[in-house]
Amino acid sequence: MTYTVKEIAAALGAEAFGAVDLHIAAVAEPGMAGPDDLALAMSPKYAEDLPKGQARAAMLWAGADWRAMGLQAAIVAPRPRYALSGLSAMMDRGEDFGSGIHPSAVIDPSAVLGDGVTVGALAVIGPRATIGAGAVIGPQSYIGADVTLGAHGFLREGVRLGARVTIGDRFFAHPGAIVGADGFSFVTPEPSGVEKARATLGDQGTVAAQSWARIHSLGSVTIGDDVELGANSCIDRGTVRDTRIGDRVKFDNLVHIGHNVVIGNDCLICGQVGIAGSTQVGNNVVLAGQTGVGDNLFIGDNVITGGATKVMSNVPAGRVMLGYPAVKMDSHIESYKALRRLPRLFRDVAAIQKAVFKSDKSD
Repeated sequence: MTYTVKEIAAALGAEAFGAVDLHIAAVAEPGMAGPDDLALAMSPKYAEDLPKGQARAAMLWAGADWRAMGLQAAIVAPRPRYALSGLSAMMDRGEDFGSGIHPSAVIDPSAVLGDGVTVGALAVIGPRATIGAGAVIGPQSYIGADVTLGAHGFLREGVRLGARVTIGDRFFAHPGAIVGADGFSFVTPEPSGVEKARATLGDQGTVAAQSWARIHSLGSVTIGDDVELGANSCIDRGTVRDTRIGDRVKFDNLVHIGHNVVIGNDCLICGQVGIAGSTQVGNNVVLAGQTGVGDNLFIGDNVITGGATKVMSNVPAGRVMLGYPAVKMDSHIESYKALRRLPRLFRDVAAIQKAVFKSDKSD
């Protein structure tokens, strides 16, 4: 499918200039764009590569001189990167899973499928599951008993939804994502070394050998609308109550959300983040890659963590955190600067000591 420059601009709420009837078949980087591509030259830095390609049209920043760039047409948006969200949706060719129910799919007779549901090859839908209208269940995906998946959900290849999981509309899960595994909950007959170390902040005392008993997860997982879950990410079910994810939360790949965790709305959880059990995360929180969050903590609204931050205590709303253990980002940077100055400080102190020693000998 192709679109004219004018049609693309109208869909994005942007302005179109020049030969607006040019047909666009795809988007491309400026240096690799062909004559039917829309070059993404959204800043002067990227526009420098336009002469290397054959683009006749480009998406540019406000105020760009598209004629001087040798273009026949241009699309200008106030915030080009935001416009890219809508543009990429228009140009996305999808996964080509086809439509309808694949003959190799296994669907329990008690499952309820809405209008226009697609079920891919070797997918399994368990008893009493409810699948909303327009949902796509990708190949080799599994939907357990009593699962509810809202309208227009999209499960990529090999997604697993455990029993009794409830998910809102427009859920998107990438390959290998798992919702509804049991939480990591084990206990010993007598207080363990871990419990003693936690109580004493380091001393576990005398500990007898014990075996771990499993605490079953009786809750499940409840997820709101417009949530996206990255590849090979896992959300564990709750011990008694459900693990809960709010609306419009976006998870990157390889994220692990522990049992009983509660996450608010509009959060961004980046790659390799781990949130331990029973922690509460507010709204509009951004956890950068490899952030680790301890159990039974509270993170307030609008908190941001830098990469590899380790959160070991509660974080008030609005804080920007960095480091291990996490502290305010400006404090961490000052500490790091001071750390880098230590070798010079040691040299200066040694020189002073040497001077004092010589002075004492001369006396």
